[in-house]
Amino acid sequence: MLVMSRILSDQVKDQIGKPTLIEGWLHKKRLMGGLAFINIRDRRGLTQVVVQDKDEVEKLRGMQIGTVLRVTGTAVAEPRAPGGAELHDPELTILVPVTDEPPIEIDKPIQHKAENLDTLFEYRALNVRNLQEQKIFKIRASLNQYIREYLSEREFVEIQTPKILAKPTEGGAEVFKLDYFGKEASLAQSPQFYKQIMVGAFERVYEIGPAFRAEPSATTRHMSEVTMLDIEMGFVKDHDEVLNLVGDMTISTLKRIYEEYAEELKSLNSPELIVSDKVPQFTVAEIHELYTKATKTDTTQEKDLTPDEERWICDYAKKNHGSELVYATKFPVEAMKFYHQVNPDDPETVLWGDLLFRGLEIATVPLREYHYEKLVAQMKKAGLDVEDPGFKYYLQAFKYGLPQHGGCGYGIDRLVEKTVGLSNVKEATLFPRDINRLTP
Repeated sequence: MLVMSRILSDQVKDQIGKPTLIEGWLHKKRLMGGLAFINIRDRRGLTQVVVQDKDEVEKLRGMQIGTVLRVTGTAVAEPRAPGGAELHDPELTILVPVTDEPPIEIDKPIQHKAENLDTLFEYRALNVRNLQEQKIFKIRASLNQYIREYLSEREFVEIQTPKILAKPTEGGAEVFKLDYFGKEASLAQSPQFYKQIMVGAFERVYEIGPAFRAEPSATTRHMSEVTMLDIEMGFVKDHDEVLNLVGDMTISTLKRIYEEYAEELKSLNSPELIVSDKVPQFTVAEIHELYTKATKTDTTQEKDLTPDEERWICDYAKKNHGSELVYATKFPVEAMKFYHQVNPDDPETVLWGDLLFRGLEIATVPLREYHYEKLVAQMKKAGLDVEDPGFKYYLQAFKYGLPQHGGCGYGIDRLVEKTVGLSNVKEATLFPRDINRLTP
């Protein structure tokens, strides 16, 4: 008795004239009298199957999309079929029947218009079976992989840090608080404390993981749970060293994605990538001045960039410097976090840069204050209780020696959104969480 092994969709073309076994989901069916065409989906794509035997055609009646099938047949060359081949004379075995009609059609284009997003997320378990929708998350997975490879090649150690904290990293109102066995705890807004602590052990560390922000925002750029890339590197000579590493990593990753996923990005109508060898830099003050002069809207008193300024400076850099990536640097000291390093050459500014891509901030890239006494003073100035047990182990690392270091908090969701050319960060997320959605 011939025992066949399962063949995946992209291997059917190599089986011409041979008995072939495939397994997957019924993705599409067309019944045309005594003849039927069905598409079977597996992890690599689709296989077309031509069904003529009346008994096999009868099995398809009442069978809904999503039914799990085993199909054995003969592979035949057919240029019009997916992958250039199809199966003839099949025998169908129903492994898992689906008899309820699905609420959405997964073989049709998925609409990403703003008014359709609730439907998109409500049926995420089904619409992600759409081959176009899958491309977004395969690109996302590879972006993460390429970032990991870039950092590992440069001796960064991947770490995993707690997401339940005794003290919030950033403080403020944007904190999810919870009861932790009778004690008040919070969900981590970032791994800030832990990655700085780990510089004292490994010099260079990174983490890709979730962060939680209780932002009451229903915008296209905010979520309550985000995926962040956090990097920290020690023994840096200056802020530019950190800016250059994060910029080069981004350029390298984007170029690789656009090379290896060229066909997928084209089918998703993603914009052409325009980057230079180095990310151009403008200070926040320079951006305010350029924007005010160009638009007649005065932003020179703003301590941060407005969303419109972020879009404008990206367009400006693209046109004048051949780069859709741009850094905004030297933020005013009024906007600083307690762990930022004040610019010694200009105490009115902080050694902090924001990396912008296609009109959106995707990363915050500062140099840290690493002197114990200065850090304690900055914490007290920010109104923090340095005796609080939540800060004990963070300060311990500085008290016993940390070198000059810097890093970034980098939004993976936003990177995917802008790489693919989506309009909302939630579209780049499998199961987004915001003020209105806690399911699925």
